[in-house]
Amino acid sequence: MKKNLRLTLCTLSVLFASNSVIAGDWSSTITGASDYTFNGISQTDNDFALQASLDYSNSKTNWYAGSWASNVDFSDGTDTEVDVYFGRTFSLTDAVSLDVGIAYYSYYGGDDSSDLNYPEAYTKFGFDNALGTTEFNFWYSWDYAGQDEKHTITTLSHTFEVAENHDILVSYTVSNYVGGDVKWDETNSSYHHYEIAYSTSLSGFDLSIAAEDTSIDSDTSDERIAFSVSRTFDL
Repeated sequence: MKKNLRLTLCTLSVLFASNSVIAGDWSSTITGASDYTFNGISQTDNDFALQASLDYSNSKTNWYAGSWASNVDFSDGTDTEVDVYFGRTFSLTDAVSLDVGIAYYSYYGGDDSSDLNYPEAYTKFGFDNALGTTEFNFWYSWDYAGQDEKHTITTLSHTFEVAENHDILVSYTVSNYVGGDVKWDETNSSYHHYEIAYSTSLSGFDLSIAAEDTSIDSDTSDERIAFSVSRTFDL
């Protein structure tokens, strides 16, 4: 089923792009990061990450599709992650936006890396206000990390501009195994992630520095400072 879902997502992306290529835009983003953290947990064993994406969006219909890849470093030999996603954005009001879609995460490098593959559906709300942009985002997987376990991720964040081209993001995330049978540590089926990040752009490059911490006590989830530099190219 995992393989079929991945093929379905890829096929949808290709068909959608080929049918709408005239009205759509293609772009690619290349990123170098001091660490690849996913909800506060390092996916590269506290090491450097090189990441790239290929994205397509249609400004007339607001549909989009894309793929993203990064190196990872898992104990089972897994060294590469490739994600695909497909969704649509909506303007509910002048201030409120909605983004809904589905993603599929796949892993490579080890003999059993594909056992980690999983699908995820997401809903993201954005609210532009006098203080900046507030977001409430929700992700749900019915087979998280290939464990046949339901899992949710809920994030509340706010971005505000401290000066032109200088933004601060503050976010709080809860990751939770719904059934409670799988634990993130010895006792808890959920954990908390806290982040504050500064971002700016310079000569076409996007720069970010983030301070992160989680409620999990481990070498790959303790407090850290992460840097990233990225550049987006229109294709």
